[in-house]
Amino acid sequence: MPMPHQQIRFVQAHDGVRLAYAKSGRGPLLVKAATWMSHLEHDRDSPVWRHLVHGLSEQHTFVRYDERGCGLSDWLVPELSFASWLRDLETLTQTLQAPRFALLGISQGASIAIAYAAKHPERVSHLVLHGGYARGRLKRNASAAALDEAETMVRLAELGWGRADESFRQFFTSQFIPGGTREQQAWFNELERISCSPANAARFMREFNRIDVVELLPQVRCPTLVLHSCHDRRVPYEEGRLIAGAIPNAEFVSIASANHLLLADEPGWPLWLARVRGFLAEGAGREANPTFASLTLRQRDLVELIAQGHDNRQIAARLSLSEKTVRNHITAIFAKLEVENRGQAIVRARESGFGAVRH
Repeated sequence: MPMPHQQIRFVQAHDGVRLAYAKSGRGPLLVKAATWMSHLEHDRDSPVWRHLVHGLSEQHTFVRYDERGCGLSDWLVPELSFASWLRDLETLTQTLQAPRFALLGISQGASIAIAYAAKHPERVSHLVLHGGYARGRLKRNASAAALDEAETMVRLAELGWGRADESFRQFFTSQFIPGGTREQQAWFNELERISCSPANAARFMREFNRIDVVELLPQVRCPTLVLHSCHDRRVPYEEGRLIAGAIPNAEFVSIASANHLLLADEPGWPLWLARVRGFLAEGAGREANPTFASLTLRQRDLVELIAQGHDNRQIAARLSLSEKTVRNHITAIFAKLEVENRGQAIVRARESGFGAVRH
């Protein structure tokens, strides 16, 4: 399978941390929220990730980045927290200067994607979540036994993550890809070692245990596709059902697999790719419409809110602008769209896919 060419660049986060990101393929923009245990240089050619990178780069400009503390991004970082991960995604999307894009969240990256979509509804056209959870391990179960188990796993990471002996890391690998071949599991064992330090692995895991975005789920308004492996050993299947049940009108797809990360040679992968591609193709008209493509980032924000039925006062409050500034923007928008009034603008915008608030 020939791998798509990728360009790797760096962007500076709010606190000075350097974040590495890669761009591959051509087409509508699809951004993957970062997960830990990633390495941009190694993932693209790996037996665990290459089919996903290739499959999503064929029809999209696919952007992924190494989480702070991982891969090519800075490892020595002052903060590893949910808030910092969300700000990092915001920094990246601002750097890309894309008014709207599809967002992919896998595993713990799903919670970041959910938080971003809830906070920036005008940015996210489609949300795809796989193997995700809205509640971390200790939010799902805070019993004494669960606390002991969670801390034991953290200690395993602290003790064995950086060793040449892969037996410690194999424990985690068997949760992520229990159905993997020896080659795939060996590669994943090595990825764990080269992707982050033992100390960072422990920091990540402790923070993952505390994740809770349940209250944000009803606030997600973009079209959402939730996929989850039926026998996922890393994240319970019920967590996927919880997400799909709480996000308005989300579609849920069960994948017949025990792997947390789907592999290229299992039957569930072609189904996953077909469902994701079909979902992302829905409502693509707005991105292809040259008239709307000519709008600036701020103007597209206003068009989205106008199409949703907001008045100038509401738009001003939503975007932290003065009503005079909003009026000036709307005048410019009407000129670009060649419409005479708000009603005509709403019709044009909705025909191109703007304002699709889901209840």
